[in-house]
Amino acid sequence: MRITVIGSGIVGAAAAYHLGLRGVGVTVVDGGQAGAATAAGAGIVCPWVDHEDDDDWYRLTVEGARHYAELPASVGHARVGALLVAEDPAELEPVRALLATRYADAPEMGEITEVARPAELFPPLDPKLSALHVPGAARVDGRAVRDGLLQAAVRQGATVHGGAAALTADGAVTTAEGTRLEADAVIVAAGAWTGQACRPLGVDLPVFPRRGQIVHATVEGADTSAWPIVLPRRGPYLLGFPGGRVVVGATVEEVGFDPRITVAGLGEVLTAGLAVAPGLAAATVTETRVGLRPVMSTGRPLIARVADRVVAVTGLSAYGLTAGPYAGLLAAALALGEEPAMDLAPFAV
Repeated sequence: MRITVIGSGIVGAAAAYHLGLRGVGVTVVDGGQAGAATAAGAGIVCPWVDHEDDDDWYRLTVEGARHYAELPASVGHARVGALLVAEDPAELEPVRALLATRYADAPEMGEITEVARPAELFPPLDPKLSALHVPGAARVDGRAVRDGLLQAAVRQGATVHGGAAALTADGAVTTAEGTRLEADAVIVAAGAWTGQACRPLGVDLPVFPRRGQIVHATVEGADTSAWPIVLPRRGPYLLGFPGGRVVVGATVEEVGFDPRITVAGLGEVLTAGLAVAPGLAAATVTETRVGLRPVMSTGRPLIARVADRVVAVTGLSAYGLTAGPYAGLLAAALALGEEPAMDLAPFAV
């Protein structure tokens, strides 16, 4: 069997990897659009604190977090825990109650505890903050996950083509050079560009980009590799990576396909970040990133067959690095005509 995957972000790379495990002939094509979300994602995997009012969305992210245990070790997954912080301890009570109701079905979150001095775990934090500790939360490097999955797929026989690709009305794929890639099925995992890719099929997918600007800073002389993720009840998130690196983000902007870093965006991120972690004032700004997160107007992701031979998966929004590899597995099952590991009816068009 032959399957073409449009998009080599974390979802497309995961689909190619899982198809390769099944012995399927896989071709991956990617246009390399500026603003691809995977390369910019912060890397937070802590699904238990979100989607209080949507059980289907919540289950997808929980299964996505669990799925990391089944991926190659090279994908760069580290369990560092998370601090849920607030100035007023009373603000943490709703999330404490939510976690308590979810613990029985998701014990991997670990035992939730109060932290009297969260700055001892994440030194730049404002010492006046209160915190709850979620030990099961993990940090991932989105680029490393994508690269590891794509490299594993290539070792399994997949081929990768750079340059733009387009679907034809009959569900085939043509490359920028005009080569027609015949396949038994196509998976479109092109992020915010998935709607554009599927238009030749006569399908109008309500997916749009949401821009997020992120700052990477370096704290000289600090071992940040084990610092926990910081999730304020209001304001920006922060997390550490090896090499003294701290990530602060992100903006939430409805600006269309505009992958620019802006002065206002950086100002927003830095001002909000320093309000939570004033100890970062002397850190060096080493990198800025921007991603166009794919969002469905329905509010839920899309993981569905949109034509006889075409499966589309998009709309993971800020949870692409949490649920992306698992969404790729589900899309692979649909393309193969198999029963997916979870009910995908809530994620149809």
